[in-house]
Amino acid sequence: MKYYSTNGCAPLASLQETVVRGLAPDKGLYMPKSIRPLPQEFFDDIQDMSFQDIAFNVASALFGDDIDGDALQEIVYDTLSFDCPTVQVTDNIHSLELFHGPTLAFKDVGARFMARLLQYFIHDERQVNVLVATSGDTGSAVANGFLCVEGIHVYVLYPKGKVSPIQECQFTTLGHNITAIEVDGVFDDCQRLVKSAFMDGELNEHMRLTSANSINVARFLPQSFYYFNAYARIKKLSERGGIDLSRIVVCVPSGNFGNICSALFGKRMGLPIKRFIAANNANSVFYEYLKTGVYTPRPSVQTIANAMDVGDPSNFARILDLYGKDHKAICADISGATYTDKQIAQTINEVFTATGYLCDPHGACGFRALQEGLCEGETGIFCETAHPAKFKDTVESIIGSEIEIPSKLQAFMSGEKQSITLPKDFKSLKDLLMSR
Repeated sequence: MKYYSTNGCAPLASLQETVVRGLAPDKGLYMPKSIRPLPQEFFDDIQDMSFQDIAFNVASALFGDDIDGDALQEIVYDTLSFDCPTVQVTDNIHSLELFHGPTLAFKDVGARFMARLLQYFIHDERQVNVLVATSGDTGSAVANGFLCVEGIHVYVLYPKGKVSPIQECQFTTLGHNITAIEVDGVFDDCQRLVKSAFMDGELNEHMRLTSANSINVARFLPQSFYYFNAYARIKKLSERGGIDLSRIVVCVPSGNFGNICSALFGKRMGLPIKRFIAANNANSVFYEYLKTGVYTPRPSVQTIANAMDVGDPSNFARILDLYGKDHKAICADISGATYTDKQIAQTINEVFTATGYLCDPHGACGFRALQEGLCEGETGIFCETAHPAKFKDTVESIIGSEIEIPSKLQAFMSGEKQSITLPKDFKSLKDLLMSR
Protein backbone atom coordinates (compact mmCIF):
# COMPACT_ATOMS: atom_id res chain seq x y z
CA MET A 1 0.00 0.00 0.00
CA LYS A 2 1.21 3.48 -0.85
CA TYR A 3 0.35 6.61 1.14
CA TYR A 4 -0.15 10.13 -0.18
CA SER A 5 -0.16 13.50 1.55
CA THR A 6 -3.34 15.49 2.11
CA ASN A 7 -1.43 18.53 0.81
CA GLY A 8 -0.70 16.73 -2.45
CA CYS A 9 2.91 17.94 -2.83
CA ALA A 10 4.89 14.99 -1.44
CA PRO A 11 5.91 11.77 -3.18
CA LEU A 12 4.03 8.57 -2.40
CA ALA A 13 5.45 6.74 0.60
CA SER A 14 5.53 3.14 1.81
CA LEU A 15 3.97 2.19 5.14
CA GLN A 16 7.43 2.05 6.70
CA GLU A 17 8.32 5.53 5.45
CA THR A 18 4.94 6.83 6.58
CA VAL A 19 5.22 5.44 10.09
CA VAL A 20 8.82 6.56 10.61
CA ARG A 21 8.24 10.07 9.22
CA GLY A 22 4.88 10.69 10.87
CA LEU A 23 4.22 13.90 8.90
CA ALA A 24 4.69 14.19 5.14
CA PRO A 25 7.49 16.47 3.83
CA ASP A 26 4.89 18.98 2.56
CA LYS A 27 3.38 19.22 6.09
CA GLY A 28 0.36 17.16 5.06
CA LEU A 29 -1.05 14.05 6.73
CA TYR A 30 -0.58 10.67 5.12
CA MET A 31 -3.59 8.81 3.73
CA PRO A 32 -3.73 5.30 2.19
CA LYS A 33 -4.25 5.36 -1.58
CA SER A 34 -7.15 2.96 -1.22
CA ILE A 35 -9.39 1.59 1.52
CA ARG A 36 -9.99 -2.13 1.19
CA PRO A 37 -13.53 -3.27 2.14
CA LEU A 38 -13.89 -6.35 4.30
CA PRO A 39 -15.87 -9.31 2.91
CA GLN A 40 -19.49 -9.83 3.89
CA GLU A 41 -18.62 -13.19 5.48
CA PHE A 42 -16.57 -11.31 8.07
CA PHE A 43 -19.61 -9.32 9.17
CA ASP A 44 -21.84 -12.41 9.03
CA ASP A 45 -19.71 -14.13 11.69
CA ILE A 46 -18.31 -11.14 13.59
CA GLN A 47 -20.51 -11.61 16.67
CA ASP A 48 -18.82 -14.94 17.41
CA MET A 49 -15.25 -13.68 17.03
CA SER A 50 -12.89 -12.49 19.76
CA PHE A 51 -11.70 -8.89 19.87
CA GLN A 52 -8.21 -9.99 18.86
CA ASP A 53 -9.48 -11.98 15.88
CA ILE A 54 -11.70 -9.10 14.76
CA ALA A 55 -8.76 -6.69 15.01
CA PHE A 56 -6.44 -9.01 13.08
CA ASN A 57 -8.91 -9.19 10.19
CA VAL A 58 -9.17 -5.39 10.13
CA ALA A 59 -5.38 -4.98 10.46
CA SER A 60 -4.81 -7.40 7.58
CA ALA A 61 -7.01 -5.27 5.32
CA LEU A 62 -5.16 -2.12 6.40
CA PHE A 63 -1.56 -3.29 6.67
CA GLY A 64 -1.39 -6.84 5.28
CA ASP A 65 0.36 -5.82 2.07
CA ASP A 66 3.34 -4.48 4.00
CA ILE A 67 3.76 -6.73 7.06
CA ASP A 68 4.30 -10.47 7.28
CA GLY A 69 1.05 -12.13 8.42
CA ASP A 70 2.56 -13.89 11.44
CA ALA A 71 4.32 -10.70 12.55
CA LEU A 72 1.14 -8.66 12.14
CA GLN A 73 -0.84 -11.18 14.16
CA GLU A 74 1.76 -11.02 16.93
CA ILE A 75 1.63 -7.20 16.92
CA VAL A 76 -2.18 -7.16 17.11
CA TYR A 77 -2.48 -9.83 19.79
CA ASP A 78 0.25 -8.27 21.92
CA THR A 79 -1.35 -4.83 21.55
CA LEU A 80 -4.77 -6.07 22.63
CA SER A 81 -3.91 -7.78 25.90
CA PHE A 82 -7.10 -6.20 27.30
CA ASP A 83 -10.75 -5.92 26.24
CA CYS A 84 -12.81 -2.95 25.04
CA PRO A 85 -16.31 -4.11 26.08
CA THR A 86 -19.70 -2.52 25.59
CA VAL A 87 -21.88 -1.88 28.64
CA GLN A 88 -25.59 -1.11 28.48
CA VAL A 89 -26.38 2.15 30.29
CA THR A 90 -30.00 2.76 29.25
CA ASP A 91 -32.47 0.89 27.04
CA ASN A 92 -30.98 2.32 23.85
CA ILE A 93 -27.56 3.69 24.85
CA HIS A 94 -24.42 1.61 25.35
CA SER A 95 -20.96 2.61 26.54
CA LEU A 96 -17.91 1.42 24.61
CA GLU A 97 -15.42 1.21 27.47
CA LEU A 98 -11.96 2.06 26.18
CA PHE A 99 -10.23 2.39 29.56
CA HIS A 100 -9.19 -1.18 30.31
CA GLY A 101 -5.63 -0.84 29.00
CA PRO A 102 -2.43 -0.06 30.94
CA THR A 103 -3.08 3.70 31.26
CA LEU A 104 -6.89 3.43 31.41
CA ALA A 105 -7.52 5.47 28.25
CA PHE A 106 -8.57 4.74 24.65
CA LYS A 107 -5.20 5.76 23.30
CA ASP A 108 -3.60 2.63 24.70
CA VAL A 109 -4.75 0.76 21.57
CA GLY A 110 -3.15 3.06 18.99
CA ALA A 111 -0.05 3.79 21.07
CA ARG A 112 0.74 0.15 21.78
CA PHE A 113 0.16 -0.84 18.16
CA MET A 114 2.38 1.94 16.88
CA ALA A 115 5.19 1.12 19.32
CA ARG A 116 5.25 -2.46 18.13
CA LEU A 117 4.96 -1.56 14.45
CA LEU A 118 7.72 1.04 14.66
CA GLN A 119 10.02 -1.45 16.34
CA TYR A 120 9.20 -3.94 13.55
CA PHE A 121 10.35 -1.41 10.96
CA ILE A 122 13.59 -0.31 12.67
CA HIS A 123 16.47 -2.07 10.95
CA ASP A 124 19.47 0.17 11.60
CA GLU A 125 21.42 1.46 14.57
CA ARG A 126 20.13 5.05 14.47
CA GLN A 127 17.79 5.89 17.34
CA VAL A 128 14.24 6.99 16.54
CA ASN A 129 12.97 9.94 18.56
CA VAL A 130 9.22 10.20 19.05
CA LEU A 131 7.79 13.68 19.61
CA VAL A 132 4.24 13.73 20.91
CA ALA A 133 1.96 16.57 22.03
CA THR A 134 -0.70 15.73 24.58
CA SER A 135 -3.73 17.37 26.11
CA GLY A 136 -4.00 14.53 28.62
CA ASP A 137 -4.25 10.85 27.72
CA THR A 138 -2.06 10.68 24.60
CA GLY A 139 1.08 11.37 26.63
CA SER A 140 0.47 8.61 29.13
CA ALA A 141 -0.57 6.07 26.50
CA VAL A 142 2.40 6.78 24.23
CA ALA A 143 4.93 6.96 27.08
CA ASN A 144 3.80 3.64 28.49
CA GLY A 145 3.43 2.04 25.08
CA PHE A 146 7.05 2.89 24.20
CA LEU A 147 8.55 2.53 27.70
CA CYS A 148 11.91 0.72 27.50
CA VAL A 149 11.41 -0.12 23.79
CA GLU A 150 14.94 -0.48 22.46
CA GLY A 151 16.07 2.09 19.90
CA ILE A 152 13.29 4.61 20.63
CA HIS A 153 13.26 7.74 22.84
CA VAL A 154 10.02 9.60 23.55
CA TYR A 155 9.57 13.31 24.24
CA VAL A 156 6.12 14.19 25.61
CA LEU A 157 5.12 17.87 25.29
CA TYR A 158 2.19 18.94 27.45
CA PRO A 159 0.61 22.26 28.52
CA LYS A 160 1.78 23.22 31.98
CA GLY A 161 -1.00 23.10 34.56
CA LYS A 162 -3.63 21.97 32.05
CA VAL A 163 -3.69 18.19 32.49
CA SER A 164 -5.06 16.37 35.51
CA PRO A 165 -2.54 15.45 38.25
CA ILE A 166 -3.11 11.74 37.65
CA GLN A 167 -2.62 12.10 33.89
CA GLU A 168 0.60 14.03 34.53
CA CYS A 169 1.92 11.30 36.83
CA GLN A 170 1.45 8.72 34.09
CA PHE A 171 4.15 10.18 31.86
CA THR A 172 6.36 12.31 34.14
CA THR A 173 7.37 9.54 36.57
CA LEU A 174 8.63 6.90 34.14
CA GLY A 175 12.21 7.93 33.37
CA HIS A 176 14.23 5.53 31.19
CA ASN A 177 13.58 6.51 27.54
CA ILE A 178 10.75 8.95 28.34
CA THR A 179 11.32 12.72 28.68
CA ALA A 180 8.42 14.93 29.75
CA ILE A 181 8.44 18.59 28.63
CA GLU A 182 6.10 21.11 30.28
CA VAL A 183 5.26 23.87 27.81
CA ASP A 184 4.13 27.22 29.16
CA GLY A 185 1.07 27.41 26.90
CA VAL A 186 -1.93 25.40 25.68
CA PHE A 187 -2.18 22.12 23.77
CA ASP A 188 -2.22 23.89 20.41
CA ASP A 189 1.19 25.38 21.26
CA CYS A 190 2.52 21.90 21.98
CA GLN A 191 1.12 20.58 18.71
CA ARG A 192 2.60 23.54 16.80
CA LEU A 193 6.04 22.90 18.32
CA VAL A 194 5.93 19.24 17.30
CA LYS A 195 4.96 20.11 13.71
CA SER A 196 7.69 22.78 13.57
CA ALA A 197 10.25 20.22 14.68
CA PHE A 198 9.34 17.91 11.82
CA MET A 199 9.80 20.74 9.34
CA ASP A 200 13.20 21.89 10.62
CA GLY A 201 15.95 20.59 8.36
CA GLU A 202 18.84 21.07 10.78
CA LEU A 203 17.03 19.28 13.59
CA ASN A 204 16.08 16.38 11.34
CA GLU A 205 19.71 16.05 10.25
CA HIS A 206 20.69 15.89 13.91
CA MET A 207 18.13 13.30 15.01
CA ARG A 208 15.62 10.90 13.48
CA LEU A 209 12.14 12.20 14.35
CA THR A 210 8.63 10.79 14.18
CA SER A 211 5.32 11.46 15.87
CA ALA A 212 3.01 9.29 17.93
CA ASN A 213 0.09 11.71 17.81
CA SER A 214 -2.93 10.72 15.75
CA ILE A 215 -1.23 12.43 12.80
CA ASN A 216 0.68 9.12 12.46
CA VAL A 217 -1.24 6.49 10.51
CA ALA A 218 0.03 3.79 12.88
CA ARG A 219 -1.68 5.62 15.77
CA PHE A 220 -5.09 6.48 14.37
CA LEU A 221 -5.93 3.58 12.01
CA PRO A 222 -5.72 0.84 14.71
CA GLN A 223 -8.32 2.76 16.70
CA SER A 224 -10.84 1.45 14.17
CA PHE A 225 -10.44 -1.99 15.77
CA TYR A 226 -12.70 -1.24 18.70
CA TYR A 227 -15.56 0.10 16.57
CA PHE A 228 -15.74 -3.24 14.80
CA ASN A 229 -15.65 -4.94 18.19
CA ALA A 230 -18.48 -2.71 19.45
CA TYR A 231 -20.62 -3.66 16.46
CA ALA A 232 -19.89 -7.33 17.12
CA ARG A 233 -20.97 -7.03 20.76
CA ILE A 234 -24.18 -5.20 19.84
CA LYS A 235 -24.90 -7.74 17.10
CA LYS A 236 -24.54 -10.53 19.68
CA LEU A 237 -26.90 -8.67 21.98
CA SER A 238 -29.38 -8.22 19.13
CA GLU A 239 -29.92 -11.98 19.00
CA ARG A 240 -32.20 -11.45 22.00
CA GLY A 241 -34.25 -9.01 19.93
CA GLY A 242 -35.05 -5.31 20.20
CA ILE A 243 -32.06 -3.90 18.27
CA ASP A 244 -32.20 -2.84 14.62
CA LEU A 245 -28.65 -3.36 13.35
CA SER A 246 -29.27 -0.98 10.45
CA ARG A 247 -29.86 1.90 12.88
CA ILE A 248 -26.72 2.02 15.03
CA VAL A 249 -25.35 5.47 15.87
CA VAL A 250 -21.84 5.96 17.25
CA CYS A 251 -20.94 9.09 19.22
CA VAL A 252 -17.28 9.98 19.62
CA PRO A 253 -16.03 12.64 22.07
CA SER A 254 -13.74 14.55 19.75
CA GLY A 255 -10.59 16.61 20.26
CA ASN A 256 -7.91 16.12 17.61
CA PHE A 257 -10.39 14.00 15.60
CA GLY A 258 -8.16 10.96 15.13
CA ASN A 259 -10.65 8.75 16.96
CA ILE A 260 -13.68 9.60 14.85
CA CYS A 261 -11.51 9.59 11.74
CA SER A 262 -10.62 5.94 12.39
CA ALA A 263 -14.34 5.18 12.79
CA LEU A 264 -15.04 6.79 9.40
CA PHE A 265 -12.35 4.61 7.85
CA GLY A 266 -14.13 1.64 9.43
CA LYS A 267 -17.36 2.69 7.72
CA ARG A 268 -15.55 2.83 4.37
CA MET A 269 -14.35 -0.73 5.06
CA GLY A 270 -17.95 -1.86 5.45
CA LEU A 271 -18.68 -1.33 9.13
CA PRO A 272 -22.49 -0.95 9.15
CA ILE A 273 -22.86 2.18 11.27
CA LYS A 274 -25.78 4.39 10.19
CA ARG A 275 -24.25 7.70 11.28
CA PHE A 276 -21.81 9.35 13.67
CA ILE A 277 -21.97 12.20 16.15
CA ALA A 278 -18.87 14.23 17.02
CA ALA A 279 -19.34 15.49 20.57
CA ASN A 280 -17.35 18.59 21.49
CA ASN A 281 -16.79 20.50 24.70
CA ALA A 282 -16.60 24.31 24.49
CA ASN A 283 -13.93 23.93 21.79
CA SER A 284 -16.55 23.75 19.05
CA VAL A 285 -14.60 24.49 15.86
CA PHE A 286 -15.84 21.34 14.09
CA TYR A 287 -19.41 21.79 15.28
CA GLU A 288 -19.40 25.27 13.78
CA TYR A 289 -17.95 23.91 10.52
CA LEU A 290 -20.83 21.46 10.24
CA LYS A 291 -23.30 24.30 10.74
CA THR A 292 -21.69 26.83 8.40
CA GLY A 293 -19.31 25.03 6.04
CA VAL A 294 -16.55 27.38 7.20
CA TYR A 295 -13.60 26.08 9.21
CA THR A 296 -12.28 28.72 11.61
CA PRO A 297 -9.58 27.39 13.96
CA ARG A 298 -8.80 29.39 17.07
CA PRO A 299 -6.91 29.03 20.36
CA SER A 300 -8.36 26.33 22.58
CA VAL A 301 -10.03 27.05 25.91
CA GLN A 302 -9.55 24.98 29.04
CA THR A 303 -12.43 22.70 30.13
CA ILE A 304 -13.06 19.79 32.50
CA ALA A 305 -12.93 17.50 29.44
CA ASN A 306 -9.31 18.47 28.84
CA ALA A 307 -8.37 15.82 26.26
CA MET A 308 -10.79 17.59 23.91
CA ASP A 309 -9.28 21.05 24.45
CA VAL A 310 -8.17 21.44 20.84
CA GLY A 311 -8.82 24.56 18.76
CA ASP A 312 -7.30 23.36 15.48
CA PRO A 313 -7.78 19.58 15.18
CA SER A 314 -5.10 18.03 12.96
CA ASN A 315 -7.27 15.23 11.61
CA PHE A 316 -9.84 17.62 10.19
CA ALA A 317 -7.59 17.56 7.10
CA ARG A 318 -8.08 13.81 6.81
CA ILE A 319 -11.87 14.09 7.11
CA LEU A 320 -11.90 16.75 4.39
CA ASP A 321 -9.76 14.55 2.17
CA LEU A 322 -11.82 11.42 2.84
CA TYR A 323 -14.96 13.23 1.66
CA GLY A 324 -13.38 15.19 -1.18
CA LYS A 325 -13.96 18.44 0.74
CA ASP A 326 -17.70 17.95 0.23
CA HIS A 327 -19.41 19.62 3.19
CA LYS A 328 -22.77 18.08 2.33
CA ALA A 329 -21.30 14.57 2.23
CA ILE A 330 -19.58 15.09 5.60
CA CYS A 331 -22.82 16.29 7.16
CA ALA A 332 -24.62 13.23 5.77
CA ASP A 333 -22.41 10.94 7.90
CA ILE A 334 -21.56 13.19 10.87
CA SER A 335 -23.58 15.53 13.06
CA GLY A 336 -22.19 17.56 15.94
CA ALA A 337 -22.89 18.59 19.50
CA THR A 338 -21.14 20.97 21.89
CA TYR A 339 -21.42 21.26 25.67
CA THR A 340 -20.31 23.63 28.41
CA ASP A 341 -18.59 22.48 31.60
CA LYS A 342 -21.88 23.01 33.43
CA GLN A 343 -23.72 20.72 31.01
CA ILE A 344 -20.98 18.08 31.20
CA ALA A 345 -21.10 18.09 35.01
CA GLN A 346 -24.89 17.93 34.98
CA THR A 347 -24.77 14.89 32.69
CA ILE A 348 -22.22 13.04 34.86
CA ASN A 349 -24.40 13.56 37.92
CA GLU A 350 -27.71 12.70 36.24
CA VAL A 351 -26.43 9.51 34.61
CA PHE A 352 -24.81 8.35 37.84
CA THR A 353 -27.94 9.09 39.89
CA ALA A 354 -30.32 7.46 37.41
CA THR A 355 -28.31 4.41 36.34
CA GLY A 356 -25.31 4.02 38.67
CA TYR A 357 -22.99 4.33 35.65
CA LEU A 358 -20.13 6.81 36.14
CA CYS A 359 -18.96 8.68 33.05
CA ASP A 360 -15.72 10.59 32.76
CA PRO A 361 -16.14 14.18 31.42
CA HIS A 362 -15.45 13.10 27.84
CA GLY A 363 -17.82 10.16 27.89
CA ALA A 364 -20.48 12.42 29.40
CA CYS A 365 -20.36 14.56 26.25
CA GLY A 366 -20.92 11.42 24.20
CA PHE A 367 -23.80 10.16 26.34
CA ARG A 368 -25.57 13.52 26.30
CA ALA A 369 -25.26 13.86 22.53
CA LEU A 370 -26.93 10.46 22.10
CA GLN A 371 -29.57 11.23 24.70
CA GLU A 372 -30.48 14.40 22.83
CA GLY A 373 -29.87 13.17 19.27
CA LEU A 374 -31.11 9.58 18.90
CA CYS A 375 -34.16 9.06 16.72
CA GLU A 376 -36.92 6.51 17.25
CA GLY A 377 -35.61 2.97 16.78
CA GLU A 378 -31.91 3.90 16.86
CA THR A 379 -29.35 2.32 19.19
CA GLY A 380 -26.49 4.51 20.38
CA ILE A 381 -22.92 3.68 21.36
CA PHE A 382 -20.73 6.34 22.98
CA CYS A 383 -17.01 6.11 23.65
CA GLU A 384 -16.11 6.18 27.34
CA THR A 385 -12.58 7.24 26.53
CA ALA A 386 -10.92 7.23 29.97
CA HIS A 387 -11.55 5.90 33.46
CA PRO A 388 -13.35 8.54 35.57
CA ALA A 389 -10.72 8.14 38.30
CA LYS A 390 -8.26 9.93 36.02
CA PHE A 391 -10.35 13.03 36.76
CA LYS A 392 -10.84 12.18 40.41
CA ASP A 393 -11.19 15.67 41.90
CA THR A 394 -13.52 16.87 39.15
CA VAL A 395 -15.78 13.82 39.17
CA GLU A 396 -15.94 13.57 42.97
CA SER A 397 -16.95 17.21 43.26
CA ILE A 398 -19.77 16.56 40.78
CA ILE A 399 -21.26 13.40 42.30
CA GLY A 400 -20.51 14.35 45.91
CA SER A 401 -18.81 11.09 46.85
CA GLU A 402 -15.39 9.46 46.60
CA ILE A 403 -14.41 7.16 43.76
CA GLU A 404 -11.90 4.37 44.05
CA ILE A 405 -8.57 4.77 42.29
CA PRO A 406 -7.67 1.59 40.36
CA SER A 407 -4.39 -0.03 41.34
CA LYS A 408 -2.93 0.76 37.90
CA LEU A 409 -3.31 4.49 38.58
CA GLN A 410 -2.09 4.24 42.17
CA ALA A 411 1.16 2.75 40.91
CA PHE A 412 1.82 5.82 38.73
CA MET A 413 1.04 8.24 41.55
CA SER A 414 3.78 6.79 43.77
CA GLY A 415 6.56 7.83 41.38
CA GLU A 416 8.67 11.01 41.42
CA LYS A 417 7.94 13.69 38.82
CA GLN A 418 10.70 14.29 36.27
CA SER A 419 10.08 17.03 33.72
CA ILE A 420 11.68 19.91 31.82
CA THR A 421 9.89 23.29 31.63
CA LEU A 422 10.10 25.30 28.40
CA PRO A 423 8.47 28.47 27.01
CA LYS A 424 6.25 28.01 23.96
CA ASP A 425 8.75 29.24 21.35
CA PHE A 426 10.28 26.74 18.93
CA LYS A 427 13.86 27.90 19.49
CA SER A 428 13.77 26.67 23.08
CA LEU A 429 12.58 23.21 22.02
CA LYS A 430 15.09 23.05 19.18
CA ASP A 431 17.98 24.02 21.48
CA LEU A 432 16.96 21.29 23.91
CA LEU A 433 16.75 18.61 21.24
CA MET A 434 19.96 19.69 19.51
CA SER A 435 21.78 19.23 22.82
CA ARG A 436 20.71 15.59 23.01
